[in-house]
Amino acid sequence: MKKMMLLGLLAMGSFTLNSCNELQQVLANTSQGGSLNVASGLKQALELGVSSGVDLLSKDGGFFKDQAVRILLPEELQKVDKALRSIGLSSLADQGLKVLNQAAESAVSEAKPIFLSAIQNMTFTDAMNILKGDNTAATTYLKNTTSTALASAFAPKVQASLSQVGADKVWENIINKYNQIPFVNPVESNLSQYVTQQAINGLFVKIGDKEKDIRTNVAARTTPLLQSVFGMQDNK
Repeated sequence: MKKMMLLGLLAMGSFTLNSCNELQQVLANTSQGGSLNVASGLKQALELGVSSGVDLLSKDGGFFKDQAVRILLPEELQKVDKALRSIGLSSLADQGLKVLNQAAESAVSEAKPIFLSAIQNMTFTDAMNILKGDNTAATTYLKNTTSTALASAFAPKVQASLSQVGADKVWENIINKYNQIPFVNPVESNLSQYVTQQAINGLFVKIGDKEKDIRTNVAARTTPLLQSVFGMQDNK
């Protein structure tokens, strides 16, 4: 009888152990699925933000017609703009601004593959930090991981575009006109690096706007995955 009771207890223990193992496996699989779901949702949100930002800004007038990202003159040339307008050369000043913005519009299309590579390399830890972060945490992640590569990709495109649309000649004419004004201090400016950085800044503004919209506006979560992941954030 004792032997039978011992065998029964051992059998029950074995069943309990196996059940615990199975339960842990189920929980692990569920956790893993949830983790993958979070990472996938954030990647999808970033891809939407990237596509939206690049598509908007690469259109004709994408920078110039948008007050939030329009590229203005660098500080050292703002006095040129004011001086030209004061002597009736507003149209020349406007033309100078337009060509700077056109160069940025031409360059931003280079951003998509760089962004997509950074998104695909996102770890689960990155994803969770982003989910728990502020309304532009994903944009900040992209900024930290892609800014150097973006600058390298944009710079030659901006320079080529400035030459292609005649910006270099326009600005040479503008600066020459300014330098002929009596009693002004002559100026020089290489605009390529400036436009490159302003193009990158404008792109992150648009990506950040899209991220905020997805995080705060349920209607902007246009896929079941986005609804699921950012619904978790709403309830945290």
